[in-house]
Amino acid sequence: MTKVISSIFLALGLVVGGFFPGYYYYQAKINNNSVTVKGLSEMNVRADTAIWKLKFVITGNELAAAQKKITAQAESIYEFLQKQGFKDDEIKVGRIETNDLMANPYRGNNVNNSRFILLQTITVKTGNVDLVEKSLPETDELISKGIIFDSNSYGDPVSYIFTRLNEIKPQMLEQATKNAKEAAYEFAKSSDSKVGKIRRANQGVFSILPREQVSGSYEAQQIDKTVRVVSTIEFWLE
Repeated sequence: MTKVISSIFLALGLVVGGFFPGYYYYQAKINNNSVTVKGLSEMNVRADTAIWKLKFVITGNELAAAQKKITAQAESIYEFLQKQGFKDDEIKVGRIETNDLMANPYRGNNVNNSRFILLQTITVKTGNVDLVEKSLPETDELISKGIIFDSNSYGDPVSYIFTRLNEIKPQMLEQATKNAKEAAYEFAKSSDSKVGKIRRANQGVFSILPREQVSGSYEAQQIDKTVRVVSTIEFWLE
């Protein structure tokens, strides 16, 4: 009797031992039965915020006179911006930066150079990007009054920014997923398979690009932009 029971347990062990390796092998084959594709989504957008920095400079040998002059120029620029239609809370007047060349140990020996260089920046931050674009050429009026804008500053005076990326993300991800699924369908058709559910997905990185992608341009220069995302999605194949 004991031998019979032992034989039964041994037989059951062989069956179970044969079932589980076979089961996991089957699962592994199914797990590999998938396809990874990429889905592109692009959307044309328009900047909704502009930051315009008007940096101007004067020179002189008398600090008090130079300060008086740059203060008067700041008032002229402020009045110009108001006349263009910008609101007071959109205009911020920065502090005066003073550079004394006599305090520079590496100064040149040219006695004709002015001793003091004064710089000041007035910044406009507004959602009216069209008004900024319209007002830029009008600054010739300020130049005709003797105001010199600093041409040594790095970057452009205006940055156009798109701030509503989170609002369009869901729509773009939906489109990217749809495009990826269409690519998966094409693969499945050629392999005599059917596309199943999503196995895993990576939404990708959203990029904001200039609409006109010419050499040397970058997106902050242009009001019109293109938002792009490439999602990587893996689908089950049935």
